Amino acid sequence: MGMTITEKILARHAGLEKTQPGELISARVDVVLGNDITAPVAIKEFEKLGVEKVFDPERVVLVPDHFVPNKDIQSAEQAKMLREFARKQGIVNYFEVGRMGIEHCLLPEQGLVLPGDVIIGADSHTCTYGAVGAFATGVGSTDMAAAMATGETWFKVPETIKFVFNGQLQPWVGGKDLILHAIGDIGVDGARYMAMEFTGEAIDNLSMEGRMTMANMAIEAGGKNGIIPPDDKTVDYVKRRAKRDYELYQSDPDAAYARVIEYDISALEPVVAFPHLPENTRPISKVGDVKIDQVIIGSCTNGRLEDLRQAAKLLKGKKVHRDIRVIVIPGTQEIYRQAMAEGLIDTFIQANAAVSTPTCGPCLGGYMGILAKGERALATTNRNFVGRMGHPESEVYLSGPAVAAASAVCGYIAAPEEVL
Repeated sequence: MGMTITEKILARHAGLEKTQPGELISARVDVVLGNDITAPVAIKEFEKLGVEKVFDPERVVLVPDHFVPNKDIQSAEQAKMLREFARKQGIVNYFEVGRMGIEHCLLPEQGLVLPGDVIIGADSHTCTYGAVGAFATGVGSTDMAAAMATGETWFKVPETIKFVFNGQLQPWVGGKDLILHAIGDIGVDGARYMAMEFTGEAIDNLSMEGRMTMANMAIEAGGKNGIIPPDDKTVDYVKRRAKRDYELYQSDPDAAYARVIEYDISALEPVVAFPHLPENTRPISKVGDVKIDQVIIGSCTNGRLEDLRQAAKLLKGKKVHRDIRVIVIPGTQEIYRQAMAEGLIDTFIQANAAVSTPTCGPCLGGYMGILAKGERALATTNRNFVGRMGHPESEVYLSGPAVAAASAVCGYIAAPEEVL
């Protein structure tokens, strides 16, 4: 019996010829990631271990991005702890304000996460990096501390669900709609501690940005990791960025899967997730009259250049509805710079949207867009739990950037065709 791509990567990093689901292994890690919320806890635990140096100062990555630029004294203290630890340890990949971006947009852009890697991060959306054919998963801060010290961590090898997306995508439908469609089908616990392997014609035709969006939200179905077997498109993306060698893995034809789920997405419409779970999905034609107060375009899910281009295409020459506030957050400084060069930022400002420096900010109710009681937001983020973006009696709806931009103009959740 063959192995899946996830099983192969874990076996290689555990020094084994073969792994199977349920097996407990100790594996070396290629990258250990922390941010300004999770890394301070890990740093304190690391210091308790009595270890003087991290296992490799080039493989530990620290990105202050959640409450940065600092919103208050507490967030400033958190960021200061990262800064001082990075200096003390000689961390090569510490990203200060002005260099930093939203971590899961930044690391692929910088060529720090590569095919065949094992990557752990003290952030649940670390699974984003499965888009380049890596095994990537979120861990707790104490696991991050141990990995910073040893360069290893333990895993239970997950079973794999294979998702096959057949058909050609309709206009304005992208990776966000595919993953919301799948989560709406299997539920937020439908892939609990499983690898979600995404394949099929629609995935082949999806951009790297769209693939990152899909892998990013694997955790919203309970997945241990999301992964897309690498192809020529993957190699084209990483070879220009890679800071080190990498290895491509594919699932064997006779690999065993817990389930194989096939979708014909040729007629799939843009998808919207209603409060208060990502599984609560509806096609745009079934949304009804839902008035909103705020639109967020950005995040580690949809803050990449392709997302901004799509939103700007719909906002160009138009104005944000007078009852709506719109916040656009490019995922990294480089994405911001390219968006400026292409005139996208000017389009957003002309439309009366506010444009922010890269930050996770409003996605987790941090800042730059907190909701008051009774307010509704439509966001291109990944979670819409109770109180996720502010007051517990506010509501968050999830969509891709096209629906978000169209809704910004209309003042209610709208299909892109309504503003064309």
